[in-house]
Amino acid sequence: MRLLLVEDTVDLASWLQKALTQAGFAVDWVADGIAADHVLQSEHYEVVVLDVALPRLNGLELLARMRRRGQTLPVLLLTARADVADRVRGLNQGADDYLTKPFELEELEARIRALLRRRHGQLQAALTYGELVLHDEGYFVLADKPLSLTPRETSILTTLMQRPGKPVSRQHLYEQTFTLTDEASPESIELYVHRVRKKLVGSNVGIVTLRGLGYTLECQP
Repeated sequence: MRLLLVEDTVDLASWLQKALTQAGFAVDWVADGIAADHVLQSEHYEVVVLDVALPRLNGLELLARMRRRGQTLPVLLLTARADVADRVRGLNQGADDYLTKPFELEELEARIRALLRRRHGQLQAALTYGELVLHDEGYFVLADKPLSLTPRETSILTTLMQRPGKPVSRQHLYEQTFTLTDEASPESIELYVHRVRKKLVGSNVGIVTLRGLGYTLECQP
């Protein structure tokens, strides 16, 4: 799942980018509001983690611009201020959730996943497709055994799992797996799809290539 992190504290942003990448997200990071505003008008993201106190354009002003443009993707605000009035202002501006610094990484991950479930209408604790199960915490189980995947492999399988039986384009998989700073082309998705496909061998779930359309996750009875 592709995520935009907007945070001007370099150490915190670097730590969050690394941790969220290990959790299976493709994370782009920008350090000021104007840069974030430009990126949000040209790139597609599933969720935004947005610091309130930003240079050039603060987080609440950026959020207001997003909502005026009709961008409805979930936004989780980060702030060092814990007073109720500040939180209410952010939520009234269109934020979907609020987290006060300092915070635990586990809570941030849980809140992000909750926003994504809400966005995709997934109220159940896990997604099941044949012998494949995607748990709420972001890990897969195949035929009752944990499935070992790299973060990029997890991103690919998660994207396919959210649209089982339906085609997902190579470009969309690329956007959900790689960040703006990754030195990779859309063609490189084929390598990662091949790796995931091999790990599903022996189960009743597999990745099928649809010529001209991309890939789909299919389940054999």
